[in-house]
Amino acid sequence: MTLKLLATSAALIGITVTGAVIPGICDEAARAAPIVTAAASQQAAPDFTGITNWFNSKPLSIADLRGKVVLVDFWTYGCVNCVNTLPHVTELYAKYRDRGLVVVGVHTPEFPFERSAANVQAALKRHGITYPVAQDNESKTWNAYRNQYWPAQYIVDQSGKIVFQHAGEGSYDEIDRTVAKLLNASS
Repeated sequence: MTLKLLATSAALIGITVTGAVIPGICDEAARAAPIVTAAASQQAAPDFTGITNWFNSKPLSIADLRGKVVLVDFWTYGCVNCVNTLPHVTELYAKYRDRGLVVVGVHTPEFPFERSAANVQAALKRHGITYPVAQDNESKTWNAYRNQYWPAQYIVDQSGKIVFQHAGEGSYDEIDRTVAKLLNASS
């Protein structure tokens, strides 16, 4: 065994044993330590930029969505943590879409095979996703939001400001309460 291979093997064993993770990669870190910012930074939500395809919708912009509450959900279909959040996102959409919630899934691929529009379309069908989904193959919207994790959710209020953000699985009740409060709806 070469020295380089031995060092790589030791590093992988160390990561496995200690539970260390590499930020930005779909992994258990998101579940172990979710990042929640309840009054986020109140910064203006960046627009959807560099989008390759739009599914279930014509192209959207944050400006077009003023007056609505928007949940921007960064995900990729090859990420187990992302897939685990999809039932909650689709349920939230079904619950509040008639009251003014717009969900925009931003599919930002981690691996080359996730860049295929046909694969994304198949994933939408498989998971029953009917809300708008933007295919962000070049990570331009990801970068505009300075996002680092799969999955990640950003709630944008009616004036276009980010008021809540969460990375990883969980916090579903808190997300629901935040959306309901913004919509003046009882959950």
